[in-house]
Amino acid sequence: MNIRLVIKIAATFLVALLLLIPVEQIRGLVTERQQRRDEVVQDIARSAGYAQTGPILIVPFTRVVRTWTEPREGEPRRPVETEVAGRFAFVPADFELSGRLDVEQRQRGIYEARIFDADSRITGRFELKPNYGVTEDLADYTFAAPVLVVGISDIRGISTGLELTWDGQRIPFEPGATPSMLPSGVHAQLAAPNVANPSPLSFSIALSLQGTGAFQVTPVGRESRVLLDSNWPHPSFVGEFLPRERAVTDSGFSARWQTSLFATNLENVVNACPNEEPSHPACAELTARHFGVSFIDPIDHYLKSERAAKYAFLFIGLTFAAFFLFEALRRFSVHPIQYGLVGLAIAMFFLLLLSLSEHLGFAVAYLISATACVALIAYYVTHVVGSTRLGAVFGSALGAMYGMLYAILSSEDFALLTGSLVVFGVLGAIMVLTRKVNWAKFGQLPELGAPPAGS
Repeated sequence: MNIRLVIKIAATFLVALLLLIPVEQIRGLVTERQQRRDEVVQDIARSAGYAQTGPILIVPFTRVVRTWTEPREGEPRRPVETEVAGRFAFVPADFELSGRLDVEQRQRGIYEARIFDADSRITGRFELKPNYGVTEDLADYTFAAPVLVVGISDIRGISTGLELTWDGQRIPFEPGATPSMLPSGVHAQLAAPNVANPSPLSFSIALSLQGTGAFQVTPVGRESRVLLDSNWPHPSFVGEFLPRERAVTDSGFSARWQTSLFATNLENVVNACPNEEPSHPACAELTARHFGVSFIDPIDHYLKSERAAKYAFLFIGLTFAAFFLFEALRRFSVHPIQYGLVGLAIAMFFLLLLSLSEHLGFAVAYLISATACVALIAYYVTHVVGSTRLGAVFGSALGAMYGMLYAILSSEDFALLTGSLVVFGVLGAIMVLTRKVNWAKFGQLPELGAPPAGS
């Protein structure tokens, strides 16, 4: 066994592992800067996004419940009447939301946030059964005036006064989603309808919201339609339902959703949700069944910097493999410290990429960082191997690796495939180039740092 070869491989591997320490610190710095960016975005905007639920028609009632006293010796049982409070909840038979989402970038220092102004209108109608569907013991029920509730995740984003048009009448909204199963929102007190022979009740709500990140809607209607258009050209459609129709251009997007009671089953969820208990599983399910659009940044340099840092070990491994290949083919020796210095220069690339991308954008920062690191390493390798030609070859190979990494980062869907093919190709090249190397004599090399003869 060639002891020197084993020691060399072990030392090189140890150096590579030690280099993961600064790389992990850089990844931690990326996360820290990303969190700082998110904090600034929260300061700029009112909320991280808005989820809108409703409207839901709430009908409070009291019901007389008759029971009997416990039998006692010598005393007959007596009837006891108790009033029990409850509520009926009804979803619209037809629900439609149409809106325009205007997105703009706001900046604070080096950070940016995407703020949207949503001008939307909600229309629809309720179709109630006679006496709200009560068919037995109707005389025991006393119905209170109904309340229309609209759930909004953060009412601070409401930019104008809300007003409800209900069956031709204008009724102002008031803060709070009570009495309801929703954690926050607004409500409007309604006049009692003709419960014995109700007619369809139409409604219209003009709703203006401001927020950032995402706009989402819960499709509460038996038949629900949502139509949104925006000037933001990079939408990410999120939630449990995808749009039936969508068009995305450089000037913005438009999307149309359509759902039915059979797809959402929200009417049963609403009735299963206890009053004033937003934390109940059924209530949580109601607020979670939403869909909408997220305004993503296609060039999130923090996300790309973090993804780039994940390939650090691949970069270090491929660079060390190239060094090791030079040792085998050119008959010179590289000291582990020289391996370590080259590895640190590679790690510095990721730190430069992070710091420069905050000011110059990811593409420009990548070009500057890669060029600086390739030039530094090529200059160093030229003096290590004592050959300008080999230093240029090594620098060109390293530059190609940086180009490969940028291609991987730019094509996330094919990142794994591209990375796998590159690693396989490098392994194949090493095996082909070293097929005639006598590894048993690998330890018989010139002194460390000595250039090969004739170079």
